[in-house]
Amino acid sequence: MKELSTRHAYVIAVVGGAILWLVTTTVSGRNEAWDSPLYWTVAYPLAIALAGSLGYSAPNKPWRWALAVMLVQAVALAITASGFGLLPLGLIVFAVLALPPIGVALIMAGIRNRRGGRQ
Repeated sequence: MKELSTRHAYVIAVVGGAILWLVTTTVSGRNEAWDSPLYWTVAYPLAIALAGSLGYSAPNKPWRWALAVMLVQAVALAITASGFGLLPLGLIVFAVLALPPIGVALIMAGIRNRRGGRQ
């Protein structure tokens, strides 16, 4: 399997993370996606899976894909939020939420590297 370019991986991570946040917000009718159970049962697991997939497809510094997926959600929150009072706390929460996706991306990159990039 051919390795994904850095540019493509960033685009997929950013677009994917934003879509997860915005669709969850829209479908749930909540002001913030994480206020909905749908975020925790569907969107967040998909974010973890996306980070893992990108870690496998672009195994060089895979942690950055997970950070991109999660921190673009903070940007989406900032754009759609009615106020910025809790934004610093939100950034901390997103950084903590990025830890499982980072772990999965690292594991998947390790699997790819052990396989020698062969499919």
